Amino acid sequence: MRRKIGSHILVINSKARPVGQYSQVAPLPTRIPGPPASKYWWSRTIVLVGLISWLYFSIIVHLAGQWWQDPNFSHGFFVPAFALFVLWQDRARLAGLVAAPSIWGLGIIVFALCVLVVGVLGAELFLSRISLLLLIAGLIVYFRGWRFFRAILFPWAFLVLMIPVPAIIFNQITFPLQLLASRVAAGVLPWVGVPVLREGNVINLPAMALEVADACSGIRSLLSLGTLAIIYGYLMESRISIRIILALASVPIAVAANSLRIVGTGLLVQYWDPQKAEGFFHAFSGWLIFVVSLAMLFALHRLLLVKTGGKREARA
Repeated sequence: MRRKIGSHILVINSKARPVGQYSQVAPLPTRIPGPPASKYWWSRTIVLVGLISWLYFSIIVHLAGQWWQDPNFSHGFFVPAFALFVLWQDRARLAGLVAAPSIWGLGIIVFALCVLVVGVLGAELFLSRISLLLLIAGLIVYFRGWRFFRAILFPWAFLVLMIPVPAIIFNQITFPLQLLASRVAAGVLPWVGVPVLREGNVINLPAMALEVADACSGIRSLLSLGTLAIIYGYLMESRISIRIILALASVPIAVAANSLRIVGTGLLVQYWDPQKAEGFFHAFSGWLIFVVSLAMLFALHRLLLVKTGGKREARA
């Protein structure tokens, strides 16, 4: 007869021996040891980071240089910083996800390297830079799995904003913005008593002619305001619909604010001093109009809160 007491098994042979004698069997192990952890994961990580740095060092340096030198893309410095902030904020949730590596990540890695080769050989900076994001996605899927990638999809996708738009697309956007801004300004200035004659992106005033150049097209404020609108929506709203509305509204707000800047420049030229259209006042008006754009974005958010019940759902 056998009887289990705790983790011991008592075997009692009532025929051959007295009841008081028994044999003790060794206790069963309560934990099954798992596979030993790799002792070299740190060294492998360092080697992997070193290879990625070797491949993309010149690309990243050139990208940071463009952020520093080109005012149209100076917002690029804030993009990776905010993406890291989002990851740090969600670190507890991400740490609780179970890793489920997928072999599909290897295919994404190979594709990213092919894009890198094409970009380098073809001297296409956009492809070279976008391949870094594809490589990051492939590494995450390969080592952590699709569920982990979906959890960090927003900060990963946000990194796209740090890559300057290709020149061919940039020019296709800039010129229509120039025409739109000059058309709006030429339509508003007569309302305040300033006669104008518009020829394309040139506004002829009685005092002088104003040319809406590339720098005055509004593309700079459009890119910067769009980036800030996404950041503002993420920090101040938990509702996806409101975030999308704020991001999309940054486009007409930037266009309207830039047109207002051109109108103000026309008034400055006509009623004060044509020389004031350049130099300090011109640069200062750009900063002032950008602040006005942020105020308009904030006012739109407040209006949406009123329309949706007046409850503000900020992200915790």
